[in-house]
Amino acid sequence: MRRPALLLLAIAFLVSARFSAAQSAPAASVHTAATPEQAALLKSTEAFLRVLFAWGPEIKVELGPLQSATSPDFYLVPIRVTVNGQVDSGSVYVSKDGKTVFRGDMFSTSADPYADTRAKIHLQGNPSRGPADAKVVIVEYSDFECPHCRQLYEFWKTFVPAHPQIRFVFKDFPITQIHPWAETAAIGARCAYMQSPAAFWKVHDDIFENQDLISPENVWDKLVGFASDAGLDTAAFKTCLASSEAQKAVDDNRNEGIAVGVESTPTVYVNGRPVLGGDPALLEQFIKFESAAHKN
Repeated sequence: MRRPALLLLAIAFLVSARFSAAQSAPAASVHTAATPEQAALLKSTEAFLRVLFAWGPEIKVELGPLQSATSPDFYLVPIRVTVNGQVDSGSVYVSKDGKTVFRGDMFSTSADPYADTRAKIHLQGNPSRGPADAKVVIVEYSDFECPHCRQLYEFWKTFVPAHPQIRFVFKDFPITQIHPWAETAAIGARCAYMQSPAAFWKVHDDIFENQDLISPENVWDKLVGFASDAGLDTAAFKTCLASSEAQKAVDDNRNEGIAVGVESTPTVYVNGRPVLGGDPALLEQFIKFESAAHKN
């Protein structure tokens, strides 16, 4: 489920712009100390964006620091917008002469457009199914309390077993602003994984199957019950639920998701190709394409 958007339609562009920039930008070199010319460029860019999106003086807009873009003629400019205490972020591209601003994808035709995204996603140490050397790797950033994630889970239940040559990796991305028990569930599933990687999937399935029955008040007891049903040591499981190690694993996944541009759940990557919302038809299209591309 998408996290709460700011109450300005113009700001919505930042969400998609941030996603696009994250998936297409190379390993950026950041200009931490702006030259006078760069400072002037940031100032003029802010003035233009305020006019373009009707951002009045009551809206706080922060730009920079400037980053290298795929094209040597442009900078990638990170943006943070604050309205009524709510913060959103994104980015635009600005030409170095200050005459052109655009948002969206910028790709180098001489490079793999998804290599940078794949490099930011760490597969090891996370629940997975399928061969480690699979040619097609699916990574899902998910929230156990998200209804759309539950719907996608129903798709995966039949699709993943039917495609044993594909590797499927599950990543936590609990959206705590709107899902009060999602993080606790993510920690519980991580504790199951830490005790028994195979048992993780039983707990994972039980959480989604019982999503409508879980609440902030009973999530702890539900998780302990799922752990018991999966054959786990419940005493060790309870200790793990309060551990910093499990919390850190969930935080690391969420921070990684933010780094690659995840803004909503579910967000799925097929060999680095993003699929927001996990649309099954688009997933099948991407998986079919990647499978054919790596057939030989």
